[in-house]
Amino acid sequence: MALKNDRYTYRVTWSEDDNEYVGLCAEFPSLSWLSSTPEAALKGIRKMVADVVKDMGKTGETIPEPIACRSYSGKFMVRVPPDVHRKIAIQAAESGVSLNRIAV
Repeated sequence: MALKNDRYTYRVTWSEDDNEYVGLCAEFPSLSWLSSTPEAALKGIRKMVADVVKDMGKTGETIPEPIACRSYSGKFMVRVPPDVHRKIAIQAAESGVSLNRIAV
């Protein structure tokens, strides 16, 4: 049975190791579904996620919020070595833009 209002992030890709398509869900990185067609791989991973969400609900586990439904501030911190920081600060100054603009 499929999830009602399924808003999870799915991806289907080819697995050279398995010689099949693999369905993946970003919110449940430990889950995957192999199939001979991309359509079947998507259908399989969606059903697996629905089953896992149902089981998690029964046991009172916290069900992951879909990435698409989360709020984002637009800010995140990236740590780089000091010499890289210096180089991009110089590049920003020489270009007449902010360090943030160079990073973007």
